[in-house]
Amino acid sequence: MSTHYAVCDAAELVGLLGGSANATAAANYLCNSFATVTYAVDNSYLLFSAYLVFAMQLGFAMLCAGSVRAKNTMNIMLTNVLDAAAGGLSYYLFGFAFAFGAPSNGFIGKHYFGLKEVPTVSSAGTIDYSFFLYQWAFAIAAAGITSGSIAERTQFVAYLIYSSFLTGFVYPIVSHWFWSADGWASPFKANNLLFGTGAIDFAGSGVVHMVGGVAGLWGAIIEGPRIGRFDHSGRSVILRGHSASLVVLGTFLLWFGWYGFNPGSFLTIVKPYGGNGGYYGQWSGVGRTAVATTLAGSTAALTTLFSKRLLVGHWTVTDVCNGLLGGFAAITSGCSVVEPWAAIICGFGASWVLIGCNKLAEKLGYDDPLEAAQLHGGCGAWGLLFTGLFAAKRHVHEVYGTTGRPYGAFMGGGGKLLAAQLIEILVIFGWVTVLMAPLFYGLKLLKLLRISPEDEMAGMDLTRHGGFAYVYHDEDDQSHKPGFLHFKKVEHSSHTPSPANNAVSV
Repeated sequence: MSTHYAVCDAAELVGLLGGSANATAAANYLCNSFATVTYAVDNSYLLFSAYLVFAMQLGFAMLCAGSVRAKNTMNIMLTNVLDAAAGGLSYYLFGFAFAFGAPSNGFIGKHYFGLKEVPTVSSAGTIDYSFFLYQWAFAIAAAGITSGSIAERTQFVAYLIYSSFLTGFVYPIVSHWFWSADGWASPFKANNLLFGTGAIDFAGSGVVHMVGGVAGLWGAIIEGPRIGRFDHSGRSVILRGHSASLVVLGTFLLWFGWYGFNPGSFLTIVKPYGGNGGYYGQWSGVGRTAVATTLAGSTAALTTLFSKRLLVGHWTVTDVCNGLLGGFAAITSGCSVVEPWAAIICGFGASWVLIGCNKLAEKLGYDDPLEAAQLHGGCGAWGLLFTGLFAAKRHVHEVYGTTGRPYGAFMGGGGKLLAAQLIEILVIFGWVTVLMAPLFYGLKLLKLLRISPEDEMAGMDLTRHGGFAYVYHDEDDQSHKPGFLHFKKVEHSSHTPSPANNAVSV
């Protein structure tokens, strides 16, 4: 995330205004007015971006609902609501302070608990309520990723515990390392940058997506697969989600929200880059970032479409949606520092990373109803590597504000940035593993993690939430409970029916 602001220099204006005492006063007045207007515009831009990112929660909810069986719809929808609600309190009380409390050390922030002393100006820049809201929306996105991995078999209390812990401690520490001006691997540090550059993770391929994906990975491993996901011989059995329509709706909502997620991570928009008559500035970077995001997702969607057609013989809309989101997760790291043409390479690679991770998961007997660990964890890691390879010199210097900084290895910038990206991947995987795996295992030992087999077969909507979201009969549900409407598949007949056979039976 970028924290640079446009600056008005009163000393430069004095000469232009004649150099008198009145000119000095006029220059100061103009600069103060300019600063106020600039801050108001930037703050409005950040708030609008925060609203877009928060709207992604609706996208997550729809995507999750469509990807699970109908008998668990209310459960997964409720967990998405609670990710936002529980995350809001935990991030307000602790998370934001751990992430951005400055001044601090390289490991953890130590100011702004409960937003005390906010708004203020610190080494991290201007800290205002809009900045908190934006960062909170990111934090709950990480928790939403994890909930998809452990869907359809997890106790409700486990969701509350892991979601609060993830958004209140695990995620904020990672965001401090890579986004705070005091973080040990941050590209915003004033000095002693990691490999002379710091890790570039502009909008969170690692900080958000890998954190959520790795947490979900351990949750799903410790819980084990859903009943019926693999047969007695270990072969994969597809447990289809009940609504492709909800999956597509959720995907489009996430796509829309990603325009706040990636371009919004500039945090400001009124910042000229100079030297080109005033038409080129941070607003151009915002537009380029949106274009790169679009191209990466679009390329990943089309690559997945044709790849899956060759592999399985079908044009599958849910696979295409996941491919699209994998492209978005991957480009999130380098969206601000790569050329649009490079984003196409990012999307193409993300599609194959997702396909490969899914094949590996199937071989290992790993069950993730939303492919969240594969999509966010695998594609997020690929996005970090991609940035280390394709970050452009010009854009790195514009966004991060210093010249002479290492950039992409394939762009002539050497291997230092790539090394920093590798360090980020290893550190995030290790940190999340050390904290989340014991948490999930402890919940399992306390019998707070997985529901009973009987409840899982009946569906959590009925056993835990008082009834089904709507009347729907899942393909794999053989219970045939009384009171349900069952519809038989209409088979086409080769003979012409007689009038007697046209009677409708109810």
